[in-house]
Amino acid sequence: MITDEQIRHVAKLARIELKDDEVAVFREHFEKILDYFGMLDSVEENIEPVFHVLDICNVFRDDVPGECLNQEEVMANAPKTEKGYFRGPRIV
Repeated sequence: MITDEQIRHVAKLARIELKDDEVAVFREHFEKILDYFGMLDSVEENIEPVFHVLDICNVFRDDVPGECLNQEEVMANAPKTEKGYFRGPRIV
């Protein structure tokens, strides 16, 4: 059971001002959170870690070069270019 003093102490650490009626609300929230942690504590300890719940394998394709665009085709949609390069906004 969490006391009002503990709720007010946590609120003070978080720099939160609580009214009297808010203390009761936060106590309920804290108790639910601590109950949830209690459920997590009851989980068996000899369980192997799981990285994916499904058996997933990465499927890679061969890296084969394909048809490329020439420089003029690439620059055709650029809003600004300069000497064959993309021109971006000046950053200082």
